Amino acid sequence: MTGFAIPTTSTFWLRRAAIPAGTLSVDAAASLGEPRHGYLYDADILIENGRIAAIEPAGTVGEGTDLQSRIVFPTFVDMHTHLDKGHVVARTPNPDGSFTGALTATGADRAAYWTAEDIALRMDFGLRCAFAHGVGAIRTHLDSFAEQAEISWGVFRDMRARWQGKIALQAVALTTIDQYDTPFGADLAALVARSGGILGAVTRMSGVDHGAIVEIDRLLDLLFAQAKRYGLDVDLHVDETDDVAAFTLPRIAAAIERNDFTGKVTCGHCCNLALQPDSVAAETIAHLARLGVTVVSLPSANMYLQDRHAGRTPRWRGVTLAHELKAAGVPFAFATDNCRDAFVPYGDHDTLDSFRFALRVSHLDHPYGDWAGAITQVPATTMGLTDCGLIAVARTADLVLTRARSFDEITSRPQADRVVLRGGKVIDQTLPDYAELDGLTEAAPRTLAGPSAA
Repeated sequence: MTGFAIPTTSTFWLRRAAIPAGTLSVDAAASLGEPRHGYLYDADILIENGRIAAIEPAGTVGEGTDLQSRIVFPTFVDMHTHLDKGHVVARTPNPDGSFTGALTATGADRAAYWTAEDIALRMDFGLRCAFAHGVGAIRTHLDSFAEQAEISWGVFRDMRARWQGKIALQAVALTTIDQYDTPFGADLAALVARSGGILGAVTRMSGVDHGAIVEIDRLLDLLFAQAKRYGLDVDLHVDETDDVAAFTLPRIAAAIERNDFTGKVTCGHCCNLALQPDSVAAETIAHLARLGVTVVSLPSANMYLQDRHAGRTPRWRGVTLAHELKAAGVPFAFATDNCRDAFVPYGDHDTLDSFRFALRVSHLDHPYGDWAGAITQVPATTMGLTDCGLIAVARTADLVLTRARSFDEITSRPQADRVVLRGGKVIDQTLPDYAELDGLTEAAPRTLAGPSAA
């Protein structure tokens, strides 16, 4: 960060930091008074031996690094990604940009190339990008079909161990909902339990795009039964379609109650909630709030895939009802989703970039409020992380220092000159070179049996 000298000593002050609402502990926020512009708390932050030792009103101290009211975030929490799919766009692109095209391309790429070595190379590349951008925790979905499940989960377990202390990693089994009506569904739940993972599914049937599922209630019951058997949380891909009739979100809420499920439930995407009649949407949202279900919006993916038709401009945004969900008390997060694959051919595992996009797409302004918590505190709480996603006394000094002094500056420039502190120390933010991935297109194809991927 040009112009800011971050000390290398064990104790130092960061003066005049601007901390966004939603990323600051309740006690610290109360001690700092009213936030500037309604969403930025001005503070002096004391860092001692890698932890935050004090948070005082700006101007309390006269010595230290003066951030000149620049915005400081805690490291980001990206709770919906697909690290196993990433960075294959050059070798297996989406043929037409559609959801069906993404399914077809991903299935072909997985069947041809997804050895443990291939997944590990791409996953490590993605994690190095995320770390350099200031991401402290990631939840990734893993395509979990037939023989592929054992391969991908094995790679994930190794990556989780290798990245411990840098990025906290969680994984979710991603399969179609009908797989829980087969012996494989039981085997998959056992694998997830052995791997310390989260049980998941996409609410569509194998080999087809989204649509109404006649037996959705029974299939959800089978999934929740396996989750209860092993004490697993659940994370679902839900309603990625503009088909109003294919609306499973209220069915999920009903299944949680019917099965007396007490674990955490997360629903990602929830696209067609935005197309439901107001009364139906309100009733569904209230039900989710009562149950404490977390909803995650993925604007990058949904803006790319939803309402895509050749030669026709999309008529709707594809994103879910962020304002209504949050106002009702539903825990709400934004995340990056796919990166440089058939579902989203763009991105760099940068949660701040996804937040900048969400600010504009979902109108998170006038006022800005505490939306920054949607990429920090809320996902950290859902993921059960106790030293991540929040700026608070006694927390590890894992911080992202930007040049921006307001969210309009955040949205106007990519903040490529941000500085990331981990344990109070500046990290090397050199991004991996794309040339490292050149060999991916030369990998020997392989044959893998099993149904098509989600």
